[in-house]
Amino acid sequence: MILKKVLIISPYFPPFNAPDMHRIRMSLPYFKEFGWDARIIKINDRHLEGGKDIKLLKTVPSDIIIYNVGSLPKTWTSKVGLGSLALRSLWHYKKKVNNLLKKEKFDLVYFSTTLFPLCILGAYWKAKFGIPYIIDLQDPWHTDYYEDKPKILRPKKYWFSYHLNKYLEPIAMKHCDGLIAVSEKYINDLKDRYLNIKYIPSSVITFGYSDLDYQLADDTKHKKKCAKFLLTYLGVLGSMMNDSMSIFFNAVSKLSNFDSEFDIVLKGTSYVPGDKVKKGIPFANNYGVFNIEEKPERISLLTVISEMKSCDGLLIFGTDDSGYTASKIYPYIQSRKPILAILHPQSSAYQILKENTSATVVSLMDDEKTQIKSINMFLSNVKELKPLVVDMNLFEQFSAKRLTRKQCKLFDQVIQI
Repeated sequence: MILKKVLIISPYFPPFNAPDMHRIRMSLPYFKEFGWDARIIKINDRHLEGGKDIKLLKTVPSDIIIYNVGSLPKTWTSKVGLGSLALRSLWHYKKKVNNLLKKEKFDLVYFSTTLFPLCILGAYWKAKFGIPYIIDLQDPWHTDYYEDKPKILRPKKYWFSYHLNKYLEPIAMKHCDGLIAVSEKYINDLKDRYLNIKYIPSSVITFGYSDLDYQLADDTKHKKKCAKFLLTYLGVLGSMMNDSMSIFFNAVSKLSNFDSEFDIVLKGTSYVPGDKVKKGIPFANNYGVFNIEEKPERISLLTVISEMKSCDGLLIFGTDDSGYTASKIYPYIQSRKPILAILHPQSSAYQILKENTSATVVSLMDDEKTQIKSINMFLSNVKELKPLVVDMNLFEQFSAKRLTRKQCKLFDQVIQI
């Protein structure tokens, strides 16, 4: 079989543990099976910041060809207020890929990254070399979400990033040949914004799970150190989760024996490497819940899986955005631990958990009485050590292999047009 060639723009790559590279990392063992030779072009490790997990290298097939690009040093650019890795590496990506496309024939360029400004290079390479490109939206690119929010809740440098994204997104989208998104809402929003998006191949492909990851996580055993039942939340916390956190802490604050029976641990709650700022503890304390520990530092996916195995129950605090999809939802399900998920009822995570598992799923729109009743039911399941029931026939459609096949199906559609 003659393999087609796809050049994948994935700035972060193992051993770095950035969330936006896991889709590609999990897919690499299967691309060839579905007719595609995948080549990775990443940023050289010396220019990257963030957590590492050397064991992630074991999940990358040894025959994968990987190219490296440089980046302007942050120590230089920060003096003029430019910290964006996407902008610092833009010229380096352009130069490296230009050289590759002059020497070799590739059938497709695939952007799978949340460093969205890099995606404008797709339009440039398409015009220069006639090569189509696909963009993978793991988050929304340009969004008005924070426009009606108080300034204190907006991210740093919001004004600059908002206007930059508003300018750059059309450059990439108006010439794009295919779209992948973790949420149908992201695609629908783009279809409303750009006429051409209505007619190009697109596919909703959620985050998946890897059996290999779960096996590797077994190497690191964690034993529960407390006599009480341990409830664990793993992931970023921010103002978008305030509603779901309020629902949970309001419910447990009404239980007289909660503190004596349960402990809560929050881990990896900040996007900033080495961040010590705790966001969940003050929130919980406002409701009179004090049996809580928080470690904001980011942790690797394999450590996340190991932590899941060591607890008694898992918490998912969803955002107030209907397009939200939890990136760790499938490892959560793999653990077979009782799950409490508080989510927007239109989010894909809400539907997936409802349809595939026995997880306790609470809607942000439920009345308080219903929410408290559901949370009490979850706590009972934890105390009774009830394992999560999973419909495996449905769940297997979210395996890394199945989701890679969906990506390759879209690749084929794009190059056949």
